[in-house]
Amino acid sequence: MTNPHSSPVSFLGVGEMGSALARAAVSAGFSVTVWNRDRTKAAALDGVAVADTAAEAVKAAPTVVVCLFDHASVHDVLDPIVDSLAGRRLINLTTTSPDGARELAAWASAAGAEYLDGGIMVPPTLVGTPQSSVLYSGSQGLYDDCRELLELWGAAEYFGDDAGMASLYDLALLSGMYVMFAGFFHGAAMVGAAGIPAKDFGVRAVALLQNVMSAIPLYADVIDGGDYALPGQQSLEFSDISDIVDTSRAQGISTELVDVVQRLIHRQIDAGHGRDGFPRVIESIKHPESAA
Repeated sequence: MTNPHSSPVSFLGVGEMGSALARAAVSAGFSVTVWNRDRTKAAALDGVAVADTAAEAVKAAPTVVVCLFDHASVHDVLDPIVDSLAGRRLINLTTTSPDGARELAAWASAAGAEYLDGGIMVPPTLVGTPQSSVLYSGSQGLYDDCRELLELWGAAEYFGDDAGMASLYDLALLSGMYVMFAGFFHGAAMVGAAGIPAKDFGVRAVALLQNVMSAIPLYADVIDGGDYALPGQQSLEFSDISDIVDTSRAQGISTELVDVVQRLIHRQIDAGHGRDGFPRVIESIKHPESAA
């Protein structure tokens, strides 16, 4: 399949995620060149040209998509060939920190390349599906010029010219995911100590979590408004989770996860805010040196 209106694109790194990105581009008719440290992974892709070196891949296309292991690996691959980046568009989909993205943006600019940073919000199996979304920040011009490519991978959302913003959103969203899953694991350990399979517990956990997710927009409004004493909120005193902590201990499992939540709650109670709503615990997170 060919598409004369699609500019060639090269991919550096075709592990599971990079391969998913490259396959989507091939399916849409892009001329694709790929490079990977392990050539067998690159050779396994259909419809692509396989470059022997990263330099060869970069020279093959004006747009270069980087999907490597981490921030350091981006420099490991591109520093030796930095001179070849001048005039090219660099789309970095390697997971990195906000400061790491900003450093790479400045580095790319010094090399004469446009830079766009992205955070992929789905696993490789969902790339290109209606469930997929990718967050971007950095060069507005690059984002606009490459929309045809970007939207192959999922709903594209742009967060401005600060290259670190996509990473910040990405990591903030993932923090919620990891804490949610950790909470599920803790609950599964609690009932597991009584011989209840995690699968049985999981069915009930899904039902509960789906019901309580509707509280997130309400909590967000409270946080943005800054009035934690609004009527109708569950108070911090009522939110005390001593029973969860004590029962976990009685079941013989670690309490370190729930201890953290209990500390966040009690820092605010001890500061005299016990009748305020549960969202006030964000103040314990925002100001770790001060209870208020």
